[in-house]
Amino acid sequence: MKYIITLLILTLLCSCNTNKKKKEVKYETSEWSYLFDGKTLNGWHLYNGGSPEGIWTTENETLKFNPPKHRKEGVAAYNIITDKAYSNFELSLEWKISKAGNSGVFWSVVERADYPEPYYTGPEIQILDMGDPKYDLSAEKENAYYEAGALYDLVKPSEHAARPAGMWNKLSLHIDHQKNKGHVELNSIRIVEFPLNGVKWDEMVQSSKFKDWPHFGKSNTGKIGLQDHGNEVWFRNIKIRNLK
Repeated sequence: MKYIITLLILTLLCSCNTNKKKKEVKYETSEWSYLFDGKTLNGWHLYNGGSPEGIWTTENETLKFNPPKHRKEGVAAYNIITDKAYSNFELSLEWKISKAGNSGVFWSVVERADYPEPYYTGPEIQILDMGDPKYDLSAEKENAYYEAGALYDLVKPSEHAARPAGMWNKLSLHIDHQKNKGHVELNSIRIVEFPLNGVKWDEMVQSSKFKDWPHFGKSNTGKIGLQDHGNEVWFRNIKIRNLK
């Protein structure tokens, strides 16, 4: 009997020591910062100023664009951008597009009163419902520059990685001006790689619709943007980490 009691006491002591050790564990702080808190539009504003409330809404930790039936006079689009600017970073988010929908993610956006849209300065990663016949790009190879995941009108994806409308897609955008390297991963598949400046970048731009836009892709620092292309689109888990 004494042996059993002693054994019970030792077991309890070991359990207490284990709990103490668990409390002493220190977890590493995350390198990631969330650009969307899941509840509010804090940290975002309309391109060139204004509140996105009502047009962009939040529900179930998801950020949604609701195309207005009637646009306000003088408002070309309801694109939103971050309050903060970023240089070298990895951006991670999930997106879901509506049937036949179209949208995009911008980076290096510089707000200018003489430019009505973010794409005059910021390159775009395409978001598209690839399953809709309207966007059947397989017939023309050149149209691959507009596929989901493409660096819009500049670099086409190496393969199709997008999921159909109504399904979530994970996008990772890596921008490193110090190494002059950028790449895109869609659903964990690297599909696009590109330089950020230099001869090759200039050649790409000269072969695109952006060739006559003097400030396109010129800034190493700019804001992240989400596009109003007139279709419903959803975003979640939007986060960013600075590259050293």
